[in-house]
Amino acid sequence: MKHLVTFILLLILFNFEGFGQLQTGDNIAIAETTSGKVRGLIRNGIFTYKGIPYATAKRFEAPTRVESWEGIRSSLNYGPVAPLEDPDTPLNDEMKFFFDHDLGSQGEDCLALNIWTPSISDDKKRPVMFWIHGGGYKTGSSQELPSYHGENLSKKGDVVVVSINHRLNILGFLDLSKYGSAHKYSANHSILDIRTALEWVQENIGNFEGDPNNVTIFGQSGGGAKVNNLMAMPSAKGLFHKAINQSGAFKWALLKKETTQKITEEVLKELHLTDNEVDSLKTIPYKALQKAGRKALKTVENKMKEDGVPIPGFGFGLDWFPSIDSDLIPYDVFSKEAMELSKNIPLLIGTVKNEFPVSAFAGMSNATEEQVKGFIQQQKGDKTEAYIKAVRQAYPNDTKPSDLMDVDLIFRPGAVHQANIKSTLLNGAPVYMYFFSWKSPVLGGKYKAFHCMELPFVFDNIARSENMIGSGKNAQILANKMSLSWINFAHTGNPGHDDLPNWNPYTKKNGVTIFFDYDCEIRYHHDKEILDIESSVK
Repeated sequence: MKHLVTFILLLILFNFEGFGQLQTGDNIAIAETTSGKVRGLIRNGIFTYKGIPYATAKRFEAPTRVESWEGIRSSLNYGPVAPLEDPDTPLNDEMKFFFDHDLGSQGEDCLALNIWTPSISDDKKRPVMFWIHGGGYKTGSSQELPSYHGENLSKKGDVVVVSINHRLNILGFLDLSKYGSAHKYSANHSILDIRTALEWVQENIGNFEGDPNNVTIFGQSGGGAKVNNLMAMPSAKGLFHKAINQSGAFKWALLKKETTQKITEEVLKELHLTDNEVDSLKTIPYKALQKAGRKALKTVENKMKEDGVPIPGFGFGLDWFPSIDSDLIPYDVFSKEAMELSKNIPLLIGTVKNEFPVSAFAGMSNATEEQVKGFIQQQKGDKTEAYIKAVRQAYPNDTKPSDLMDVDLIFRPGAVHQANIKSTLLNGAPVYMYFFSWKSPVLGGKYKAFHCMELPFVFDNIARSENMIGSGKNAQILANKMSLSWINFAHTGNPGHDDLPNWNPYTKKNGVTIFFDYDCEIRYHHDKEILDIESSVK
């Protein structure tokens, strides 16, 4: 009898608080938008809406406002995902398991967003955390990884989480500006879509108890790069107030108009179309369009190499990237003008330790020190000994020989470069630097602190991301610390809290960086020697 009473009391408590249960129905979670009413669901006390259209767009045309609908729009499922760049490219079995991708349902009219909020009726204006997915500029979606789910972050932080889909690859970046005003910004429609979603947030998020005057944009990898694009976009100023860049600061310059228009010329050639037949691009099947785009990029890349023109990226070839585009994106992201434009935006920026660990892909996870040294010798030449010494000084607790070859030198230099520039702006907003060094034990630990590894910790989605990070209370403890930092930054612009060491703003002089690991610590310019050597090698 005693146990029955206890059970009933617990049941009453959970029902009263609205936790631990799913609520759906015709009159559940109905909210207003400028286009009409939407109906979501309530799970664990969080109101959830998926697939709300924030705009619509015909192929290669600018986004426009969604026509109003009658009645109540059901918003229980994710909206269409932008068509993938290489939909038939297989991932190896381990990677498919590790990332646990959800590729979604593809569709070109993919301008939709998702919302998680603790309330739609309590008149409590909450910080808005606006998530931009990774995948470079050619793939990915708001549902691609299980870690992207916003329920836990919303509940833990008393914040409104928004995530979006937008156009990608050739659909988001083919430059048709010379063919009419409808295509004026087609070279950057992907970024224009994101700005349009932020405008939707300004108009509508108050109906979901979000504060349009406290919006934090955050993204990882390609999403982090898009954060930088928005910070350099004059027309996006005022649509967000804080920014977080996770493994997405790249030092290369944007493409120029002469390059983007040359790519378009080659696409037309591949499809045997004249300038007068440009409208045919709007009806060609996506696969044929995508194939022509790939060939065009390669042709232009080869010509750029012949002419000695630098190719942006990591040495993988010319790809779909944003470009300098009249008044829409008039500046490179690290230019004086762009940095001045966003000088009052507090920035949280960082990377993960290994990003793409070379040893895992080269079959050298368990290589001997001699084998590893031979590999490094091929990359660093006469700087090999100095490089190895610098790595050991920066990471004295590493024990495997392969650790020497797995230090990220793709994303970290760009993050430091951006932090150095921004932190020296006169009277500018603060910069906070992080470094995620926790290593996953999954698959024997071979992938270490892999690209995207911090995401389950940021979103407090440890249980959802077991394939990537395994399980265990230590991972959850770190997730508690890291997600709270992101939450605090969204609330106040300062990511520090009582469960972390004192985390001061970064400056070019002090190099203050917090390490997120089982034991979080503050370090100062920990890898300066490594970065200096890498710069001299190049």
